[in-house]
Amino acid sequence: MKSAWLFFLLSLGVFRVSAQSEDSLDAERLAKMVSLSEVVIRTDMNIPKFIDLVKKDTSFYKAFRNLHVLGYSAWNDIRIRDKSGKIKASLQSKTIQHRRGNCRTMDVLEEHTSGDFYEDDSSYHYYTAELYAGLFFTKGQICGESNVVKGVDFSPKGSSGMDKHKQQLKMLFFNPGKKIPGIPFIGDKIDIFNPDRAEKYDFIIDYGDFEGEPCYVFNIRVKPEYEGSKSIVIDSMTTWFSEKTMEVLSRNYDMSYDAGVYDFTVHMEVRMTRVGNLVVPRLLRYIGNWDVIMKRRERGVFTATLFDFTK
Repeated sequence: MKSAWLFFLLSLGVFRVSAQSEDSLDAERLAKMVSLSEVVIRTDMNIPKFIDLVKKDTSFYKAFRNLHVLGYSAWNDIRIRDKSGKIKASLQSKTIQHRRGNCRTMDVLEEHTSGDFYEDDSSYHYYTAELYAGLFFTKGQICGESNVVKGVDFSPKGSSGMDKHKQQLKMLFFNPGKKIPGIPFIGDKIDIFNPDRAEKYDFIIDYGDFEGEPCYVFNIRVKPEYEGSKSIVIDSMTTWFSEKTMEVLSRNYDMSYDAGVYDFTVHMEVRMTRVGNLVVPRLLRYIGNWDVIMKRRERGVFTATLFDFTK
């Protein structure tokens, strides 16, 4: 029996070492595909290590988790457009989140809506509004949260319907570039750091700054010959990583796909700021065009502006 357990434990160790070795080999392969600006070349950067840090980054997600442990005010602007671009439903509001003890609540200070933004039961009529509310709105009192991200599982296992779709959207939003299980046709096409898929992209590392803070600017863009291909979902992504901490300070990305039964085009911009030792989003812009079979096409635009953060 002891021998069996010893074999099992050794097998786990071999598996971990094998997985780590495979990650290292992938990083080495990806490093050879990366173009460097002259400034970066002079820094003698360890490219495989940089790629590995990018693949394992959790700072982007943590910035949004940090909102759970802070108070802040927000201007919220959500607009749904028709095919001609005219606004058919909208919400503009100012909200304030209070953090007391280990709980948070939200007050709506002012709100203006138009069109069929809400259903008769006060639920959201549009998926875009559901997405926004999941990020920035709070109902009632929520307690016992933390901003710890280690061990957080986005897997939609055990979920169904809207809850499953929300989990998949979170994975797509917070982990762009990583494989997402359960999304028909595109789940494995999002894994742009897979060396075989990476061959369809140009990777460029440059040096710049974000609001005065020195940064590595990592640009990923699909190669011209693969634009519009059925094998591509992420068209481009540009991320500003703090040179000192490797935290994400800003990110822009564009995604699109046409699977026949559904299609979408999405553009997002996220800008961060520092509150003490925490990084938090201060501005998020979204433009999305979704069409799912048996449902109406939805063209949504929203902007979240966060300010007056308190600990």
